[in-house]
Order: sequence, then C-alpha cells, then structure tokens
Amino acid sequence: MAAVEEEVESEEVTFKSLGVVDVLCEACQQLGWKTPTKIQREAIPVALQGKDIIGLAETGSGKTGAFALPVLQTLLENPQRLYALVLTPTRELAFQISEQFEALGSNIGVKCAVIVGGIDMMSQSLMLAKKPHIVIASPGRLIDHLENTKGFNLRTLKYLIMDEADRILNLDLEKEVDKILKIIPKKGEHIYTLQL
Repeated sequence: MAAVEEEVESEEVTFKSLGVVDVLCEACQQLGWKTPTKIQREAIPVALQGKDIIGLAETGSGKTGAFALPVLQTLLENPQRLYALVLTPTRELAFQISEQFEALGSNIGVKCAVIVGGIDMMSQSLMLAKKPHIVIASPGRLIDHLENTKGFNLRTLKYLIMDEADRILNLDLEKEVDKILKIIPKKGEHIYTLQL
C-alpha cells in the first residue's frame, strides 16, 4: 500500500495579510517588494497594534520597511506634522532611511527632513520650519536644533525609532539620547519605540 502524501498549501504571506493598507501595498509593489521579509512579517503586525518592538536583523533584511510601513499607515489614519523621529548613527544611513520613507510614502505625500552633521544648520532649520512628517536625525545634530532652532520641538511626536540602536550607543551618544528621551512626550502620550 503506497502512502499518500497530502500537499499542505501554506498560505503566502503578503503585505496586505499583515494588515498593510492598499495604498502602501501599492508602494511596496512599485519598489519591487513582492513578499515581506522575516523582520517585516514579525514586526509590522505588532507595530500596527501600537506595541513597542526591539528587532534584530541583518543589513539589507528590510528593517526600514519594517518600521516605515507601520509609521506611514498610522500617519494616514491620524495625519499630523512632526509625527515620527528616526535616530540613526550615520549620515549615510539617515539619507537611505529618508529615501525609503519618501518612496513608500510617495502616494500619500509624506515629507521628510534629514538632520545630520556636515550640513548647514540654517538650511536644516528651514526644513524643520516646514514641519515634516518624519525627521531622520543623528542624535547630536538633533540636540543642536532642539536647543537652538526657534519654534522647533517634538511635542507632537508619536513614534521614536532608533535604527541600529547598538551602534548609536557604541558611539558614546548616550547623553544625547538621554536628552532626547527627556524632551519627547512620555509613553502614556502614545510614543511607540521601535529599535532595530
């Protein structure tokens, strides 16, 4: 008697099945993202529930999408300026993250500002005065603006993301991060922290 193997169809995970709305699913398709990566499958549903996340994933594994998609989706539900802050250890990473946010948010008109050293403070002050939705910053330069740029604050912030948090802390930026944490709204005021 021959054993009959039943084929078990595993349902393919899609961005839509993770809870991502259509307009952002379309943006994923435009970027050539066919299916969510492991970190995206694990992080997106949790982030969409408003829970904190600490994620570990390799470079190139889709980490930015794992935090950008939930931030953009909740921004769609509750549009406001100065919505999310992404802290990052390097200029290069800040610009890469901004490109991803702008590509994913292109259909919804998301505005980003990159605030890092090596760029004129005045031009950055002008960007901040326009009240972007997403600020991607190095901790030191962000503190400079919080202390010196008139009218700039993070009172309306809903999300704090520390990308490559281990590197931020290895660069002896604990003092800057502590200052930022004291300035932003407290957890009870809907701050979601994603550390990837």
